[in-house]
Amino acid sequence: MKHLILVVEDQPINRELLCDWLETEGYEVTQAEDLASAFAALQSVQPDAVLLDIQLGVEDGAALATWIRQQAALRAMPVIAVTAHAMITERQRILEAGCNACISKPIDFRLLQDQLEGWLAISPTHDKAVETSSDARKPDGN
Repeated sequence: MKHLILVVEDQPINRELLCDWLETEGYEVTQAEDLASAFAALQSVQPDAVLLDIQLGVEDGAALATWIRQQAALRAMPVIAVTAHAMITERQRILEAGCNACISKPIDFRLLQDQLEGWLAISPTHDKAVETSSDARKPDGN
């Protein structure tokens, strides 16, 4: 069974590059261009992992990682930040927000493959049912 990866990236060329690479590597891919579409994707399908750009226009992608960690049905899902924010303090903030790993742009695809394989290998098999209770609120409280 192929692993399903959610790519959250606001730049079309970067999103296309990631999706094409993932498909070439044998993953199934779904994509989102902003936080609203990422929340919608997570409510309709539960991916096996998320590749998350941190700077989504004016939105902070780290908010999605924090929200994922608050959801019982999603909290074990690997979230890998793929970001241009490479400073040590920013990386620490990203990891503290709930990302399992942080990969700097430009992307080293060998490193990304190693991270994906490693996190998917230790991620427990989780229930594919998407949580729909009132506890599943977005970071803005909705």
